[in-house]
Amino acid sequence: MENFHSSFYFNLLLPLLFLYAAVSAVDIYSDTLLSLKSELADVNGSLKDWILPSAENPPGKIHACSWSGVKCNTNNSAVTGIDLSMKSLAGEISGNQFAVFTDLVSLNLSYNSFSGHLPAGIFNLTNLTTLDISRNNFSGHFPVGVSALQNLIVLDAFSNSFSGSLPAEISELQNLKILNLAGSYFRGPIPSEYGAFRRLEFIHLAGNLITGSIPPELGKLKTVTHMEIGYNYYHGSIPWQLGNMTELQYLDIAYANLSGAIPKSLGDLNNLESLFLFRNQLSGSIPAELSNIRALQSLDLSDNLISGSIPETFSELKNLKLLSLFYNEMAGEVPDGIAELPSLETLLLWNNYFSGNLPRSLGRNSMLGWVDVSTNNLSGGVPRDICANGQLFKLMLFSNNFTGGLSTSLSNCSSLVRLRLEDNMFSGEIPLKFSSLTDITYVDLSGNNFSGGIPMDISKAQKLEYFNVSRNPELGGTVPAEMWELPNLHNFSASSCGLIGNVPSFENCRSIYVVELSKNSLEGTVSESISKCQALERIDLGSNNLSGRIPEELASLPALGVLDLSHNSFDGSIPKKFGSSSTLVLLNVSYNDVSGIIPSGKVFRTMEQSAFVGNPKLCGEPLRSCPGSVAIFGSRGVGKLLWILLLCAVVVMFVTLSVMGIFYFRRESKGQWKMISFDGLPQFTANDVLKSFSSTESMDALPPLSASVSKAVLPTGITVSVKKIEWGAKRMRVMLEFVTQIGNARHENLIRLLGVCYNNQLAYLLYEYLPNGNLAEKISVKREWAAKYKIVIGVAKGLHFLHHKCYPAIAHGDLRSRNIVFDENMEPCLTEFGFKHLLELNKDSFAAATSTWDAGDNISVTKGELCRDVYSFGEIMLEILSRGRLTNSGASMHSKSREVVLREIYNENEAGSNISLQEEIKLVVEVAMLCTRSRPSDRPSMESALKLLSESKIQMKNNPTFEAAG
Repeated sequence: MENFHSSFYFNLLLPLLFLYAAVSAVDIYSDTLLSLKSELADVNGSLKDWILPSAENPPGKIHACSWSGVKCNTNNSAVTGIDLSMKSLAGEISGNQFAVFTDLVSLNLSYNSFSGHLPAGIFNLTNLTTLDISRNNFSGHFPVGVSALQNLIVLDAFSNSFSGSLPAEISELQNLKILNLAGSYFRGPIPSEYGAFRRLEFIHLAGNLITGSIPPELGKLKTVTHMEIGYNYYHGSIPWQLGNMTELQYLDIAYANLSGAIPKSLGDLNNLESLFLFRNQLSGSIPAELSNIRALQSLDLSDNLISGSIPETFSELKNLKLLSLFYNEMAGEVPDGIAELPSLETLLLWNNYFSGNLPRSLGRNSMLGWVDVSTNNLSGGVPRDICANGQLFKLMLFSNNFTGGLSTSLSNCSSLVRLRLEDNMFSGEIPLKFSSLTDITYVDLSGNNFSGGIPMDISKAQKLEYFNVSRNPELGGTVPAEMWELPNLHNFSASSCGLIGNVPSFENCRSIYVVELSKNSLEGTVSESISKCQALERIDLGSNNLSGRIPEELASLPALGVLDLSHNSFDGSIPKKFGSSSTLVLLNVSYNDVSGIIPSGKVFRTMEQSAFVGNPKLCGEPLRSCPGSVAIFGSRGVGKLLWILLLCAVVVMFVTLSVMGIFYFRRESKGQWKMISFDGLPQFTANDVLKSFSSTESMDALPPLSASVSKAVLPTGITVSVKKIEWGAKRMRVMLEFVTQIGNARHENLIRLLGVCYNNQLAYLLYEYLPNGNLAEKISVKREWAAKYKIVIGVAKGLHFLHHKCYPAIAHGDLRSRNIVFDENMEPCLTEFGFKHLLELNKDSFAAATSTWDAGDNISVTKGELCRDVYSFGEIMLEILSRGRLTNSGASMHSKSREVVLREIYNENEAGSNISLQEEIKLVVEVAMLCTRSRPSDRPSMESALKLLSESKIQMKNNPTFEAAG
């Protein structure tokens, strides 16, 4: 009874309050919006103009009508629209304010970071026609009450974190035209009630966790023109009733676990322009009835179990631009009618069993831009008019049985960007005129029978990144003298080509990563100018006639991982610097005339004997022991040795004392030591920390800005890793600010920077000490799939935090297996993040241009590094999956068919016939392939990569097809 009286009096007083508000000129709308603002985090000050003036507002007027994002009616007496989109706002919205805005027709909260539950109070805005809450992080169940919005036309909740069932009551909104619930975590089946909409034109439910069968009731949606319901986990087949959606123009049910045959009834969708059914388990043949869809522009049925041939009637699809049938079990010949399609731009047929010749007129009648028919059983030659209309930019014919010479139309195909013809039986000279191929980036002609040498004008291809002519034994000729001068060349492979002459000078080497020239007849020496190849990671010169000493400059290359000089005539000793290389994995000098002692160093202890055999004058581990040093002293050798050791000890003690004296003298001249402690480190003084170093001279001996670290025990017993930085007084401020940003970065998959002890000339960074080693040391350890996946996810989370949760973003800069360490729970933690940027800040050029560190400047500096981080992450994934076999293999993996890659990794992980495990592995491999795409713009962000890995789904809506091998 008491509640009744309270409600009665409230309802009685509410109109009086509004009346009073109008009479007294109280601006309730503005006050309410300020209440909403108080709940939000506005880091960019997007709502800074939301303030009330000191002067009194005119009666009946709303001051908020002049605020950004607020729209009022014509006389400014009521708020009709609130648009807070793309304002970098965050926080949870209570919804208590919405009851005031009875005239609101449009509410847009999109592209922000709102979280928590969506307030049900929004559903009291019964005049709403548009509600856009897309691209936020609203979570929990979609609230009950949306059926009250009977005027609603647009409901867009794309890309949130909603869970639970899809709200069935939405079907009661009979004026609704646009419904977007994609990109959340909705579970369960699509409500059959969704077939009851009467005016719906757009429905998007993709990228959730929806299960069950697709309700046939959706076929009743006679007004829908656009339907996307893929990237879910349905059971069963495509309902034939979808063929009744006569207004449909766009249908996407890709990556949805569908099986069975493609319904013939889809051929009744006369208005359909795009049909995407890729990445399912559809079987049977392609219905000839699809040829009735004369409006069809894009047809993607790839990655299914479809068999049979391409229907001859497809020649009737005059508007078809995209035909994608790759990764199926199709066979037969490619119909000549396909070449007659006037609108065809993209033809993707790879990884099937097609045979016979390609249509002779292919390319003559359309603006063909992308052709990939690789990994089939096709034969004959390349159609002579394949590039007749000058639009062809990708031609993939590898792994077939093509023969004969290359089409003359390819010689001057200036639009070509990517050409892959490897593993065929092409012959004759290479007719490519590189002076005309100004945009070419990738050429692979390996595994053929070409002759006549490498075209001498290849140096004109200024954008060329990858060139491979290996395994053309009759090619002959020499390596073009200007080969290394190409500014973007990363990979040059010409093994087993019958090449003669010398290896050209590397004087202008800029960006080369890989050089493969093995099994040729090259002579002469390796030029010392190879020191200019600072990006070089792999060089294989094995099985040639090269001679001379091994250039010491090779040992100084900062990224070199593999060096193969085997089966030549090199002499002299192995440069000692190789022993201290941090990147070298393999040095093969077998079967030369190398002499002396194999250098000591951890890198050599991991190498097999086979890397050094065939050199009679070479000794030391892992070969035979060298003659003993004690024997040279004769019968009194032991006594003499003891005297020498005693003398050495005296000398060492003298040097140590001298160095300590110099250290303390220098320390006094470097200014006062200061200490900054970050979260997790007690507030010690600088003297406390300095005294705790196990040996100050070892600290001072650490190379500045290097990967070298030492260990120290602080006064409370905390063990830390110490890294040394040297800086000048002018650089100290800018570097210290960035160190502070690193220190404030806290995540379970990042090693913590606990503090920094510094003066005017140097600093010691104090990191938490993790004793369980790094990934590089443990990469070959046999792990269960779950353990590998845990490492991948951990690395992804750490990198995602640096890229998307730190402001400004922090680029790791040097992501590799040795910079991933394990905590006490064997959880991976990233180390060395930001250190590369710190190195840049310490350079004179950077310091001169920047007096104070600026967030905007830092963002511009790191954009390219963020993309490189993503690439490195892709390579790390492949390295983990293969137990280290696929190290630095991002580029090479794209030269293999996906089937081969997956088979290798399945075997590596003992997947056997476990379909579930295979699917999990396949997902991670696909994300790795996305991350290692050659063009940075084609790589996903770490936010996208983590979402793909975490949600076990790939949302590739903007790129429904992907290339066989990049």
